[in-house]
Amino acid sequence: MTDLILNIDSNAINWARAQFALTAIYHWLFVPLTLGLAVIMAICETLWYRTLKAAATGAVIDTFWRDTAQFWQKLFGINFAMGVATGIILEFEFGTNWSNYSWFVGDIFGAPLAIEGIVAFFMESTFVAVMYFGWKKVSPGFHLASTWLTGLGATISAWWILVANAWMQHPVGCAFNPDTMRNEMVDFLAVAFSPFAVGKFCHTVISAWIIGAVFVVAVSSWYLWKRRELRLAKESIKIAAVVGLVASLGAALTGHVSGQQVARYQPMKLAAMEGLYDGGHAQGLTLVPHVEMPYALSIMATDDPQGFVPGINDLLNGYTRPDGTHELSVEEKIARGQQAITALAAYRQAKKTGADEATIARHLATINEHMPYFGYGYVKHREDVVPPILVNFWAFRVMVGAGVLFIVFFAVLAILSFRIPYLSIIARRLLAAFGIIPETQADEGDIATLPAWHYWLAIALVPLAYIASESGWLVAEFGRQPWTIQDMLPTWVSVSDIGSSSVALTFFIFLFLFTLMLAVEISILFKQIKKGPEYSTGLNEE
Repeated sequence: MTDLILNIDSNAINWARAQFALTAIYHWLFVPLTLGLAVIMAICETLWYRTLKAAATGAVIDTFWRDTAQFWQKLFGINFAMGVATGIILEFEFGTNWSNYSWFVGDIFGAPLAIEGIVAFFMESTFVAVMYFGWKKVSPGFHLASTWLTGLGATISAWWILVANAWMQHPVGCAFNPDTMRNEMVDFLAVAFSPFAVGKFCHTVISAWIIGAVFVVAVSSWYLWKRRELRLAKESIKIAAVVGLVASLGAALTGHVSGQQVARYQPMKLAAMEGLYDGGHAQGLTLVPHVEMPYALSIMATDDPQGFVPGINDLLNGYTRPDGTHELSVEEKIARGQQAITALAAYRQAKKTGADEATIARHLATINEHMPYFGYGYVKHREDVVPPILVNFWAFRVMVGAGVLFIVFFAVLAILSFRIPYLSIIARRLLAAFGIIPETQADEGDIATLPAWHYWLAIALVPLAYIASESGWLVAEFGRQPWTIQDMLPTWVSVSDIGSSSVALTFFIFLFLFTLMLAVEISILFKQIKKGPEYSTGLNEE
C-alpha cells in the first residue's frame, strides 16, 4: 500500500473527487424529495382509509383523499425512479475510482451497502408495485400498509447508506489485519448502531421531510395562484405545514446532537465550520463575520456555556484538554503514523522471510500501538489536515439560517391554515402591520385569498430548501477532508491507479447524463402538476 502512492496520477485524485461529488450532489437532489413525499402521501392515504371506515353503509363516499394520495404518489414515482438510477452509479464508483479504499475497508463498508441493496431496496421495489398497481387488486388496508412500507423501505435504505457514511466519519467496530492489509469488522452492531450513525440518520431524514413539505406547499401554492384544485391545495398545505414544522424543529434538535458528536469525534471539522483558529472556554458562535452569539459555540459543543472548544491552531500544535489528557500535535501524529507504516512493511517482510516469532511480535506490537495514527503517515504537510474553511464556514451558516427560516415559515403557515383561534388573529394582524397581507384580511380571510406574491414566495423556497440540504452535505463531506476515513485513510491513498483522462471523460459523461435526467424529471413533474389530479367523483372541487 505504501508503494501505491507513488504510482497514482495526482490529477486522477482530483477528477475522482470531482466525479464522486458530482454524482453525490445530483443523487441528493432526488433522495430527500422521495423521503419527504413518502410521508405526506402516506398521511393522505391514511385519511382516505379513515374515510372508508367512517362511511355509512350505502352512503356516497367522498374520494377526495384517495385522489389526493394518488396525485402525490404519481409525483413521488417520477422522482423515485430518478433517484434509483443515480444511486446505482454512485455505488459503482467505489470499485472503479476508489479501489484502494474498497480493498482497505471493503469488508466493513460493503456490509451496510449490501444490506441496503438486498433488504431495503427489495422492500421498496416490492411494495411500490403494490402501491401503484394494487388500488383495485388488494384490500384498502393492505394497500395503505404498502404505501407506508414503501416509505419505510426508502427510509431503511437511507439508514444503511448513512451507516456506511457515518463509519467513514467515525470508524468503529473494526480491527486492522496486517496479514491481509485490510480492516475487518469485529462488531457489526457497533457499526450499525453507533451514536454517530444514529445522529446522522435522524438529522438527514428529518431534514428530507422539510424538502417534501416545502415541495407540497409550493405545488399547492401554484394551484391557489391559478385558482384551481382549491380543496387539494388547502388540505395539502395543512398536512405539509404540520410535517414541515415538526421536521424543522426536529432538524434543529438533531442538528444540536450532531454538532456535539462532531465536536467530540471531528474537532477539526467544527473548528473549520466556525473558522475558529484559537480555541478556549466560553466560545461564542459567529453568526456572520463580526457578529457573534456569546457562549453559543461552547453550548453547542459541550452543553456548557464555559465549555472548552479547540481551534485549528490547537489541533495542529497539540493541546491539553480540560480533563488533563493531552492531544498530540499533527507532527507527532505524522511521526507515529510513519512508524506504523514502517512496522507494517517490516512485519510483512519478516513473515515472508520466516523470521523468528519474537521479531514478528515486536513489529506487530509497534503496528498496534501506532495504528490509530496510521492515516497520518501519508500526510506530508500539517496544513493538509485542515479542511476548506470558507466552504465549511458559509455552508454551515446557509444550512442553519435556512433551518431557522423554515421553522418560522411553517409555524406561520400552520397558524394561518388551521385558523387557530387567537393565534390566527394575532398572526394576521402582525402580518398586516408589516404589510405582508392586506388590512382587510387582518381579522378574517382564507389562505386561498392571499395576494399572488405570497404563493410565489412559497414556490421560491423550494430551491432554498435544496441549497440548505446540499449545504449540509458540503459540511459533512468537506469538513472531514482530507480523510476518506477519519484519521485512517487520506483521499490521495484511496483512489484507483488509473489515468486521469479516463476519470475526466466519465465525469463529463455523467455531468451530461445527470443534467439531462434532472431536466427530464423537472419537465415531467411540471406536466403532471399542470395536468393536476384525476378525480373519481365531482365531490372534490370547490
